Amino acid sequence: MTTHTRPDWDEYFMEIAKVVALRATCDRGRSGCVIVRNKQILVTGYVGSASGLPHCDEIGHQMKTMRHEDGTETQHCVRTAHAEQNAIVQAAKVGTALDGATLYCKMTPCRVCAKIIINAGIKHVVCEKRYHAGEESEEMFRMTGITLSFVDETIEQYANQ
Repeated sequence: MTTHTRPDWDEYFMEIAKVVALRATCDRGRSGCVIVRNKQILVTGYVGSASGLPHCDEIGHQMKTMRHEDGTETQHCVRTAHAEQNAIVQAAKVGTALDGATLYCKMTPCRVCAKIIINAGIKHVVCEKRYHAGEESEEMFRMTGITLSFVDETIEQYANQ
């Protein structure tokens, strides 16, 4: 007889987020998101273009250069919406309130996603890894009382950043 170890709730929902990520349409950041409340899945989302628009996997990335306060420049693909954004938009589309929910995602949400998460009323964020540019988001979560935890403290680094 083999022994089976059941995953805890965070492991369970993080694995589901990884499966959701399989639908992502940008190979630079194939990530997925699951939002739950009371151990029930409310919505999911993955990195992808707006409905009806072409995907990175079909026509390539739409890269933009961002200049930061310290003078450094980074490259970002802007063709797609992030998994967190798509999950929150899906909740709005189907009329599901997210107040008090927990969000599971691949890495520390970017600053735009962090603001959306805060305004959606989500209270806890669980990330598989840290994002190399996630300090500002972490600070916003601290300031607003959103708890943030990491399965792995490893930093996710993108090429061309």
